[in-house]
Amino acid sequence: MRHLPNLICLVRLALIWPIALALYGHRYGLALALFVVAAISDGLDGYLAKRFNWISNLGKFLDPAADKLLLVTVFVESTWLGLVPWWVTAAAVARDAMIALGALIYRAWFGPLRGRPTIISKINTAAQLLYLMAVMLGAAVAFPPHDVLRALALTVFTTTVLSGFGYVQAFTRRAWSSVAMKESEIRRRETPAGRRDPAAQRQGKGAKRTA
Repeated sequence: MRHLPNLICLVRLALIWPIALALYGHRYGLALALFVVAAISDGLDGYLAKRFNWISNLGKFLDPAADKLLLVTVFVESTWLGLVPWWVTAAAVARDAMIALGALIYRAWFGPLRGRPTIISKINTAAQLLYLMAVMLGAAVAFPPHDVLRALALTVFTTTVLSGFGYVQAFTRRAWSSVAMKESEIRRRETPAGRRDPAAQRQGKGAKRTA
């Protein structure tokens, strides 16, 4: 049972192709229904993993990968079909690409990246899901109105940019912290036993002269 969240992630990955096909065939009602199932599966596997501690390294990779691939696919195809403005899709794709690149660089230079999604990131993901559902619903039954869709598009764009900047700041802060810790460890190892660090000695002499 502990692999159930991973199986749900695989189901979400498997739904991406049928959703893309439904959009391409202008069967927006079917695309919306499949997309809603995929969105529900995202919340379900996260709940099960946390509730029963069914957490695995594979799941840590599969869950965000499935989410990003689903959203990027639907955003790109919806823009190609003229349903979503290009600037919304550009922001969403650029953010995900930046996060993935930053995570790879951090892992290559500093080691595994640990952390939880920020509040603004969770808001952004929810806004993207809601917006894409509204877009497909609008294409299927001409509801909600265009003004509502535009307001949701602006919300998605704003939260996407804020979330992207937040991740850049987090990566930068953790990178500098890792560099500082490594430099401190190197200085500690290079200082012979029984001798004080030269920087500490200078501070001590300065304190004596002040006294």
